[in-house]
This record gives sequence, C-alpha cells and structure tokens, in this order.
Amino acid sequence: EVQLVESGGGLVQAGGSLRLSCAASGFTFDDYAIGWFRQAPGKEREGVSCISSSDGSTYYAASVKGRFTISSDNAKSTVYLQMNSLKREDTAVYYCAAGGWGIYPGDYDYWGQGAQVTVSS
Repeated sequence: EVQLVESGGGLVQAGGSLRLSCAASGFTFDDYAIGWFRQAPGKEREGVSCISSSDGSTYYAASVKGRFTISSDNAKSTVYLQMNSLKREDTAVYYCAAGGWGIYPGDYDYWGQGAQVTVSS
C-alpha cells in the first residue's frame, strides 16, 4: 500500500521557521519525484517545490525561492521541506505527493493527507 505521511506542521509567528517531513512507503522511492504543494482556503492547490529522488534536481516556486529548501534522505524514503522566513501568505495545508517531475497536481500519482501550516502576524 502506497503511503505518504506528512508531519511537522503547526503554528508559527511570521519570520519563523518550520520543517515539514514526508515519509514515503509502498513504492520504489528512487523511481519517483516528490513534490510539495499547498492549498489555502478558497484557492487552488499550487506547487511549491519538488525534488527528483534519482538525481536530486530541485525546483522552487518563485514565491518561496530563497526561503524554502527541499531535501531528500533516500535511505529513509523521506523528503523534507525546510521553511524559513515564513509569511502570513504561506498559511495553507501542505501536501506531499509522489509522481513524475513537475509542478502541477496532475503530474503526481500519490498524495499524503496534508499538514496545516499557520503563520501568525
């Protein structure tokens, strides 16, 4: 059974940091890209960052570039999203997903349940 489990969400003040984790199981981790998406109330799900498990290539959306860092521990089948200098507009439910390389939800086959990140002013 494919599982993606996010953890590390929570409430943080603006300017603070959080690290999200995505623990994967049930598929060959090295064969997939892992993406992080977020969805704020009333908005569409948007791609935040993704990483290729095979060669470590990364992508960041312009809105998070320079503040967020994605990394992968292939031995643990886990991907991390380090989020620094958080802003109120980063408030959303964050999802990790496994699939082909890309920044669109349709590029991904498997999804986690989501983790709430709330940034207060």
